[in-house]
Amino acid sequence: MTMEAPDGQVNLTPGLYLVATPIGNLRDVTLRALDVLRAAALVACEDTRITRRLLDRYVIATPMKRYDDHSSDDDRQRLIDRIKAGEAVALASDAGTPMVSDPGFKLVRAAIAQGVEVVPIPGPSSVLAALCLAGLPTDRFSFGGFLPEKQVARQNALNEALRLPGTVVVFESARRLPASLADLAAIAPDRPVVVARELTKHFEEAVRGTAAELAARYHKDGPPRGEVVLVIGPPDEADPDAADMDAALRAALRDLSVKEAASAVAFMLKLPRRQVYARAVVLSKGPEGE
Repeated sequence: MTMEAPDGQVNLTPGLYLVATPIGNLRDVTLRALDVLRAAALVACEDTRITRRLLDRYVIATPMKRYDDHSSDDDRQRLIDRIKAGEAVALASDAGTPMVSDPGFKLVRAAIAQGVEVVPIPGPSSVLAALCLAGLPTDRFSFGGFLPEKQVARQNALNEALRLPGTVVVFESARRLPASLADLAAIAPDRPVVVARELTKHFEEAVRGTAAELAARYHKDGPPRGEVVLVIGPPDEADPDAADMDAALRAALRDLSVKEAASAVAFMLKLPRRQVYARAVVLSKGPEGE
């Protein structure tokens, strides 16, 4: 918890403070986040070089310690021990909100298990920023994290995401974006998609279109530069039930080749053959393919 002293200084009670940091524009940091970063005994962060730019910008001299995916149980325990000894420790990701696709999860779980107070300091989030500018429904949405690197796993993840009733937000590297859009277009060519790039930065861009249109665009132009967030619109109410397609494909694959099964099910359910074939390839690999 934060308490303001008569002299305007902020005093922090012992705890782990999850501080959201800018995703691009350093002016997006909140006043409360700056208070916590100044008053904490230590800032644990993914990359001290990146966090140093933020601290220097606001003349904050709090010591930093690297905490990332390679940190050990001992590293986590040392941070928790400092909190138990009466200190406030701030956890900051390279960009955005801690716990959203960053290494904070294990630390927060360990802190909770040991009775340490965990305090969220909300602020910038690329997930919400992309969702807001996409112009797609926001009454229900899901976050899918990073898409898998390997094609079969990625196709399976996209198939699962496309079954969800609301808008879906996923992270993807710029380098793999053309391949992911091609996979998406093969499954649901008419689904509305937004490629949100370089959010809050000078070259911020939102490219809108159907999955097929954007797949064609990035196949021609190649990968864009910068950080990418992919926003996929919800299925149309008239879209067929994906479970029905899977059931039909599994039945057909018992006796037919992938190509034959896809053709038969596409004809039976009146679906685009490319969409059915992409799913048939995944199902044909068995449980490990899913």
